[in-house]
Amino acid sequence: MAPSTSTTASPLSRILLSLPKPSNTQPSRCAKAPSADSGAAAGAKKKNLVFSRREAAATALSTVLSRVLPAVAAETDVATGECALETTPSGLAFCDRVVGAGAEAVKGQLIKAHYRGMLEDGTVFDSSYGRGRPLTIMVGVGEVIKGWDLCIAGGEGIPPMRVGGKRSLKLPPELAYGEKGAGCRGWEPTSCVIPPNSTLLFDVEYVGRASS
Repeated sequence: MAPSTSTTASPLSRILLSLPKPSNTQPSRCAKAPSADSGAAAGAKKKNLVFSRREAAATALSTVLSRVLPAVAAETDVATGECALETTPSGLAFCDRVVGAGAEAVKGQLIKAHYRGMLEDGTVFDSSYGRGRPLTIMVGVGEVIKGWDLCIAGGEGIPPMRVGGKRSLKLPPELAYGEKGAGCRGWEPTSCVIPPNSTLLFDVEYVGRASS
């Protein structure tokens, strides 16, 4: 899509544009020449106005940056995967971005979880966030890929997730869709949403127990 040509001012530019501007009114030709005292006072007033404009601009910039930078930092953290993954004997690697404070997930329990699934190159192949509702599954009983069961219900050296927890995963093919891949529309591997023998990345958020 072509870049936007909108001329809408940013929050910072709107603040700066609303600041008072020096008057352009020219002094009358017949006006009495200003005295030295009045000239000094005018100079001081102008100097104060300049400083007040600078202080206002600095305050505006500080306010905007204080709102923007934390969001940018959060997005960068997720996008770049800056989380130390711990690799288990099964080959699954995980990292708890947020350790939940609620109850632990239990095998055989019907639960709700949000997730974002990606290929190793960062391509998102599925996301419950995009659909606006979490996935409901019975965890730990083979209803989903093995890597997911281990991620949420725990096992093989991996602790179960707690309600409110957020965990990042790196799944080897044998804990994901293996040699078959998934979402294939033909015989060619390139026809698959998830190609055969793909290592997959997931961000999982354990929402909690679902109503049966």
